[in-house]
Amino acid sequence: MERNDIQKISSETAQIPVYKQSAEYAIEHDELPVYRESFRVNMACRDALESAIHESYHDYCLDTGKAAAQVAAQFGMERVAYVLANTVRAFDHDGRISRDNKAWAQTIPVCADADEWGQERSRYFLVSQVNPGLVNLLVSRVREELAKEKAVPEKRPSVLEKIQKNKTAIQAKTAEKKLPGQER
Repeated sequence: MERNDIQKISSETAQIPVYKQSAEYAIEHDELPVYRESFRVNMACRDALESAIHESYHDYCLDTGKAAAQVAAQFGMERVAYVLANTVRAFDHDGRISRDNKAWAQTIPVCADADEWGQERSRYFLVSQVNPGLVNLLVSRVREELAKEKAVPEKRPSVLEKIQKNKTAIQAKTAEKKLPGQER
C-alpha cells in the first residue's frame, strides 16, 4: 500500500479500535476485515506521526505537545501509544531512546504477527523516517499525557441523578400505558 493511499483515510476510519491480535487469529475468528482496517489505520498513524514531527521541529527544537495533540486528536491516544511502543521495541538497540521509554514500550502489548516469510508485519508501521532521538522525545510526551489521563478521576453519576432518571423513565412508561379515556 502506498503512503499516499494511506493518507487519504477519513476521520471516521481513523476511529477504528486497535486490533491487537495476529492475522492468523483474525482469519481463524472471521475478523480479517477488522484486522486489515486496523492495520491500515496503524500505517496512517505512522505517517501522521512522522509528518507531525517534521512540522513541529524548528530551530533544533521539537514541540512535542503540538505533535502529540495533533496525532492523538486524529487517531486517539491508544493507537498513538501502540504505534510508538511498536517503534521503540523495534529500535530497542538504539541508544538515542531512553531506558524509561524502552521499559514503557514493553508494558504495551504488541502481538507477534509474522508473515509467510517470517517477517514481522508490525515493521510496516514503524516510525522510521525521522531521527530516533525525536521519536524518543515524542514518546516521553505521550507517556506524560497517558499518565495525566489516568490521574483524572472518572466522573461517576450521583445516586440522586440515578433516582431522578429512573423516576422520569417510570413516569414516561406509565404515561404511555394510559389510554386516552383513562386519564384521572
